[in-house]
Amino acid sequence: MKGVLRANKAASVIGIIVLITVIAAVPVIGARIGIESSNKTYDIVLDYAEIEKMAEQSDLTVSEWLQEFRSMGITKVGLQEENIMTLMEESWMPVTGAVMGNIMENAAWQDELPAAFLRMIDERGGFDHFDVLITTGNKEATQFVEYGIKERFQPERYAVFEGGDTGYFWVDGTSDTTLYSEKYKYMNSNNGGFIERIDIEGSKLMYISLGLMPEKVALIQECGMDIIPRTLSYNGWNDTKYAEAVVAEYERYGIVPEYIIVGGEAVFGYDDGIEFAKEYILDNGITIGLIENTTQLQNIMQYGVQEVAQSSGYDTVRVFSVWNYIQYRYQYYGYEGAEEIENTLFRAVTERNVRVIYFKPFLELKDLHTYVTNVEEYRDMFDHLEERLAQHGFERGSASIMADYSVPKQLQVGVGIGAALGAVLLLQCIFMLKRKTLVSLSVLGILAVAAAYVVMPNTSVLITSFAAAVVFGCLAITFYTAQARLSIERLTAEAGIGKIILYAVMVLLVSVLIALVGGMMTAAPISSTSFMLEIDIFRGVKLSQLLPIAFFVIAFLAYYGYGARKKHIGHLEWNDIKELLHLEIKVWMLLAAAVIGGVGVYYMMRTGHDSSIEVSSVEMLFRNKLEEILIARPRSKEFLFAFPAVMMMVYCSVRRLKLWTLVFGLCGSVGMVSVINTFMHIRTPLYLGFTRTAYSLLFGALLGIVAMLVFEGLYKLYQRFLKKYV
Repeated sequence: MKGVLRANKAASVIGIIVLITVIAAVPVIGARIGIESSNKTYDIVLDYAEIEKMAEQSDLTVSEWLQEFRSMGITKVGLQEENIMTLMEESWMPVTGAVMGNIMENAAWQDELPAAFLRMIDERGGFDHFDVLITTGNKEATQFVEYGIKERFQPERYAVFEGGDTGYFWVDGTSDTTLYSEKYKYMNSNNGGFIERIDIEGSKLMYISLGLMPEKVALIQECGMDIIPRTLSYNGWNDTKYAEAVVAEYERYGIVPEYIIVGGEAVFGYDDGIEFAKEYILDNGITIGLIENTTQLQNIMQYGVQEVAQSSGYDTVRVFSVWNYIQYRYQYYGYEGAEEIENTLFRAVTERNVRVIYFKPFLELKDLHTYVTNVEEYRDMFDHLEERLAQHGFERGSASIMADYSVPKQLQVGVGIGAALGAVLLLQCIFMLKRKTLVSLSVLGILAVAAAYVVMPNTSVLITSFAAAVVFGCLAITFYTAQARLSIERLTAEAGIGKIILYAVMVLLVSVLIALVGGMMTAAPISSTSFMLEIDIFRGVKLSQLLPIAFFVIAFLAYYGYGARKKHIGHLEWNDIKELLHLEIKVWMLLAAAVIGGVGVYYMMRTGHDSSIEVSSVEMLFRNKLEEILIARPRSKEFLFAFPAVMMMVYCSVRRLKLWTLVFGLCGSVGMVSVINTFMHIRTPLYLGFTRTAYSLLFGALLGIVAMLVFEGLYKLYQRFLKKYV
């Protein structure tokens, strides 16, 4: 008995230390909330190329469309520098470009080129399949292409020949610059078999930026709008000469970009390092744009972007590009207009720290690339978006920059110690450890954390965050499992439903608070700016969700056992495991296991932005409605499923319905890991996480009460049935 008391005292001391580490993490949470609350201005940049294509399908000119968007408060236009591919699309600019591998398939290809040009190339070693041949049909086109190539390419990598109004350009390509099609098969009529083939599709050289089109620059500037130039740079053709020409092009038109949104493979000048780009960006106070991935997770990080961002003290904003599949969300989910596109933009700004929207017009008639050309559709969408964002404290203007913040190393170590000691408490709750064992494990845990931060500090931060998520998730699950089991001693099987509801609500409340603390401990070590901007990423989200759910089985055995001969509550005994191993497996058990396994697989597949399972239209409409009327949308699996299940576990435990207790307890574990998972999304502002959890708790408790009342009615009917017929 003395050993048990000493162990309990030691556990209390450990618990106090864990509480101290939680309190120590509060300043980090406070600092992050302060940073997020001052980062409340977003901007919109129009994609000029898309506006130009939309104008072709409408009664308005490009200039008129820009003026319309200008009247909506949009003042910036993204203008891509021209390349051979874009010039080929200009109807008034006679330019063609092709890879020699395709040109040489024509037996008479040499007859179509001037003899003097062929001799010039022969002197340089001749054509090969990877080179690019460019021809221009008038003086204006020839001058534009020639200027771009001469200013940006090294002399030995190109040749220029002018024959009257026609220009001929050879660019020395390699296998690394050539773009191929995917491998495919075609029928060979001689032998009837299939032959594999890969075709040349083009070359990266045809996408290298050659300069801004003067007419487009003038049109945008005459509309009173600022240009955000887009330059595409490719490795091997991206040296200091190229970078100097890019900057000279900006200066030629008096452009000092507010944002640099890198295109292609790297920042300009990357072949010779990042110094040129870094100096230009820092000297001119330019903000780096990080383009969010198509999956809305992480950023497209071209070479040099991260280094320049770090050098600027993270003078950086996340950019949400309206990808093609989002453009097609016009009249989506049965909406009459662009409501779902608006919802997408709203979530990008409020939930993912996006501060620049790179906007492309709506599309309808999927696969026909037909634009929506009703100006009022755009005006209504932007007006309503602005109203909704204003409710969250956002305003439109030059994109605000997130303050550079790094979590102090001492606090990261403190959270690591809290997670380690939390794991020791978890073992105590399951195995009833002796005092010496408790103390020894605690000392080992503290030393292990300290050593880890000395040996591998960067990796240890991620391990700390992961460990906090798993440990506190398991602690929350252990708490409600223990309290549900203790309810058998505290309440009789005939206890009134009111008492059970009150007890169940308190159990749910404390469980969620423990999970909420776990969320804070998970978020605190990685609440640095680099994580909030998703330059650095937290790994192991799904595993940190799965482990606590699996742990529930251990907790249930420790507090309920398998059979009816449980000796020590809160102690996982060999007898519990032995009875489980000797279980006679029946058909209904296999069916139940299949159902539970299926639900688990579905749950894991539904988790994350890259989920392979699409959310149904009904569920999305329900989510959208909650998003409109509430500050933050509560997570469906929490308030519709898991939180009521925790309360139902308590109810079934009091009524001695052991199988239902197990089922509801397992379902409830999903809610605890979901609360912590909310705070794993470091890019999501903390106020949304706290608000979302509060809503889930409120609605989940109300639905839990309804579920308990319904179940109580069914239970009483069942009892009457037994008395009457058994």
